[in-house]
Amino acid sequence: MTGAPGTAVVAAAPISPVRAAAARDAAAVLSEEASSASGLSDAEAAARLARFGPNAVRGHRARPWRVLGRQVRSPILILLFATAIVSAFVGQGTEALIIAVILVVSVGLGFVNEFRAEQAADALHDRLRHTSIVLRGGVRRSVDVTELVPGDLVVLSVGAVVPADLRLVEANGLECDESIVTGEAHAAAKSVAPVAAGAGVGDLSCCALMGTVVHAGGGTGVVVATGGSTEFGRIAVGLTAQQPQTEFQRGLGQFSTFLLLVAIILTTLIFVAALLLGRPLIESLLFSLAIAVGITPQLLPAVVSTSLAAGSRALARRRVLVKRMVCIEDLGDLDLLVTDKTGTLTTGRIVFDRSVPLDDVEADEVLLLGLLATDVDPAAPQTVGLNALDAALWQSEEAAAAPVSAYRRLDAVPFDHERRMAGALVAATGSAPIVVVKGAPESVLPLCAEVDASATAALQQLYAAGSRVIAIATRPAGGLTALTADDETGLTLRGYLAFVDGVKPDARASLERLAGLGVGVKIATGDSAVVAERVCTELGMPAAGTLTGEAVDALDDAQLAEAARAATIFARVSPEQKARIIRALRQKGRAVGFLGDGVNDALALHSADIGISVDSAVDVAKDAADVLLLDKDLDVLADGVTEGRRIFANTIKYVLMGTSSNFGNMFSASIASVILPFLPMLPGQILLNNLLYDSSQLAIPSDNVDAEQLAAPSHWDIGAIRRFMLLFGPISSLFDFATFGLMIFAFHAAPPEFRSGWFIESIATQTLIVFVIRTRRVPFLRSRASLPLAVSVLAVVAIGAWLPYSPLAGVLGFTPLPALFFLALVGLVLVYLVLVELAKVWYYARLSAPRAPEERRRAYPFRVARRAARFTTRSPRPS
Repeated sequence: MTGAPGTAVVAAAPISPVRAAAARDAAAVLSEEASSASGLSDAEAAARLARFGPNAVRGHRARPWRVLGRQVRSPILILLFATAIVSAFVGQGTEALIIAVILVVSVGLGFVNEFRAEQAADALHDRLRHTSIVLRGGVRRSVDVTELVPGDLVVLSVGAVVPADLRLVEANGLECDESIVTGEAHAAAKSVAPVAAGAGVGDLSCCALMGTVVHAGGGTGVVVATGGSTEFGRIAVGLTAQQPQTEFQRGLGQFSTFLLLVAIILTTLIFVAALLLGRPLIESLLFSLAIAVGITPQLLPAVVSTSLAAGSRALARRRVLVKRMVCIEDLGDLDLLVTDKTGTLTTGRIVFDRSVPLDDVEADEVLLLGLLATDVDPAAPQTVGLNALDAALWQSEEAAAAPVSAYRRLDAVPFDHERRMAGALVAATGSAPIVVVKGAPESVLPLCAEVDASATAALQQLYAAGSRVIAIATRPAGGLTALTADDETGLTLRGYLAFVDGVKPDARASLERLAGLGVGVKIATGDSAVVAERVCTELGMPAAGTLTGEAVDALDDAQLAEAARAATIFARVSPEQKARIIRALRQKGRAVGFLGDGVNDALALHSADIGISVDSAVDVAKDAADVLLLDKDLDVLADGVTEGRRIFANTIKYVLMGTSSNFGNMFSASIASVILPFLPMLPGQILLNNLLYDSSQLAIPSDNVDAEQLAAPSHWDIGAIRRFMLLFGPISSLFDFATFGLMIFAFHAAPPEFRSGWFIESIATQTLIVFVIRTRRVPFLRSRASLPLAVSVLAVVAIGAWLPYSPLAGVLGFTPLPALFFLALVGLVLVYLVLVELAKVWYYARLSAPRAPEERRRAYPFRVARRAARFTTRSPRPS
């Protein structure tokens, strides 16, 4: 390409495949893709898959460097790294080596545990499949979306996530939510007419774009681009999206920042005081830095990672996929679950029961009309991709004998979750066309010209028996050649189709277990109130009240918040109503989880504090969820709640012990460094003390947790941690000062002996306190630590007592102590533990008042943004 002299030549940006296809006729695109109205053959599809590769934007695989990067971002580890550099720079090799060991242990343990957990998640991801309905050789097939290739003919229906960029060849009331690509909130109407060349991505009305969601209607499209060649793929490949933080991570970050502020203030004061006292500059600097390191729980990141990884692996064994490890803690925060009914409380196996004709209609005719109103061409019925009720109807024995082939479908209005109805314009050979409408009785009956008392009574009898009911109504077409929703009036009710779905045998026990964990359960269903109430009765659920979709619309937000809190059942609710109910419940200070698997559940999954779905769910529901259950079982969910609370309880144990004992020891060291003519402990000894102490706490993730700590969710409370530190820290310092007096006045200790004695006493008190702080009960008698924790604590105390007698004593600055010291030490430790137990009882009675639910929920709206951000950067497959 050449330009005029003196002008720059700029190559035009290549136009994307879908934009090029949008400007051409659908038949021409089919021809260019070497496809046809019957789709590709299996052999041709396999050849193209080998040529173009899998239809995936990016793989879901654990990446070591990304995991390592998350480990080293902790402010605590950054402080350690800076201290190690300073120590090495001033020639203090021992101190630098000890800090390096702490860094390696913390980062190494965190990395290993998190990477193993991500690999376990990968294994579960590999079991999940997002599928799409395609035409291969004229036959509908359910195919994994990664196996789609250019030229495939994809069938779209309500709720499907568009698996690739498609040029539409058929559109029947098709509307797509394209906000994931265009940012537009309203659904875009689709047609097959080509658009002008150069149209923007938001103007491609004849195309369906990868990652968008079918909002209404249906259609068929030919694949023109897959994977990174799609509009969505081109955006996603260029993103390095970072997940917003969860409340657990935010609390952890606030706690780390709080400790750093305390460390900076204390270090500065000590350094200034040392200089004023005429101490050497380097010695003062190293001692101050050692104090800063000593006051921080260096292995906190490792303890948290170990706890979360252990929980993730435990849930993986129960077939629970947690998309991010920190979501486990979110599960533990749950105190209200709103769930659908089908498959959770009931078996989920919808079976056609019987036809219930009205007036002089035959039962076989009601069944035939129901079959004609499904999204299946009567001339060539294919049932792949149907919803559960339609699939159950076609799979029934009665359907095999129905004369559906005698009819042809002229037009149809696909099922809509808002209207809860579907319609079809059909005609038998030699007969006038008729309009057939089927749907929820509450939606169909108001469109009928007349409904007598016997029809209403028959409906109530079906509901009382626990049946799911579909109403069938018809009217003459009257010259119609195309069908719209406005034509579904003046109908005649012909009868009902009844389906059954029994209650799960173990559902009652699962509900009782959730109740024992303080998790309330409410039902949100598209079924009638009568059916939902019957299920609650069979399960022994206390039904406090029922709220219907109509009642929800009649209430403002404040009224709905009160009504939703009181109700147990939400019946005949639309997707928007479900989401509004979830938001209303969250306003009342509850941590709300929503369990759903249908397209009508996606909005509620986004609105909940934690969205829960199952691997058999529709794609849009799986993408919106935080947690996927590979078995749709409330008992598995209870495991997740328990695991989340156990992890948080053990993390808080480490935090409370570390802050109180570390603060007390470093406060004692600070005071002693000013009073004594020598340093009470060398910088390397302070660092070694913390390394040993933290090593003993690495077994905390395995510790037993008291039942009362699992009965209700707990939350980060920096104020409570600060109060704990300011109460128990001085108690620790009190016994440090007693040790100082013992060493100086009783043993007349020289500096090496003084440091050895305080080192051993410090190790003993701050490690053995774990047995008291780990429980609110009486330790040893009513609550016992796990064996790994008990062994690790006692082993560290033994190592601390052995060091002054070890070959390393000279290098570390220690010297042996008389036996009488150890007798005095035993007495000090026993008195210390008794005093801490008394203070603990007083603290939990007076100072540990929990925050109000409304206060602790203020941070939760960010979770909705977190899920929205994650959804917009994921390919249609959990890949």
